[in-house]
Amino acid sequence: MSTSRYEAALRHLRRTDPVMSRLIGQVGPCTLKPNRRRFEMLLRAIVSQQISTAAARTIFKRVKGCSSTGRISLIGMQQVSDEQFLAAGLSRQKLKYIRDLIEHCGRREPDLSRLDRLTDEKIIAELIAIKGIGVWTAQMFLIFSLGRLDVLPTGDLGVQNAVRNLYGIDGEKDALIRKMQELSLQWTPYASIGSWYCWRSLDLKP
Repeated sequence: MSTSRYEAALRHLRRTDPVMSRLIGQVGPCTLKPNRRRFEMLLRAIVSQQISTAAARTIFKRVKGCSSTGRISLIGMQQVSDEQFLAAGLSRQKLKYIRDLIEHCGRREPDLSRLDRLTDEKIIAELIAIKGIGVWTAQMFLIFSLGRLDVLPTGDLGVQNAVRNLYGIDGEKDALIRKMQELSLQWTPYASIGSWYCWRSLDLKP
């Protein structure tokens, strides 16, 4: 993503949201760099579900080692047997998810090379047709693989916690949802960058 687009995003966020303006000053420039290895990102998302980061890293490394191409690719994964996937540490449920991912991408449903031509909503609809991929995973894919600039993942716990902390939201979830809807309007067309700063805020010392 070009530096000029990030600069435009930061100018917009500073102008429309004083809280975000202060946060940008604390965190510094946005260093978000989309990962263009699309199939790999989706497979990694499935591997990482409901396990620790360390466990996910270990299993992902083993799965990569099973690939005939030496990397995570559709062709490489098509040649891996069920027994190899299970031996790498995948559960049978995740094995089903990965098989479904391989089958969908093999049929080009979705065609990962052409996703850039689709709207965010269409991409989400195509991705959640794959077993094991929900709206949250699809939104992460939009931000971290396709580099889409205007995604606010309202269901993400990290973003939710950051918004509670940054904007002093107490009490019921309804208040949080209303605030996130408000922020979506304020941040557009750069909600992804606002979300990125929310995640970074969780790393700041109190």
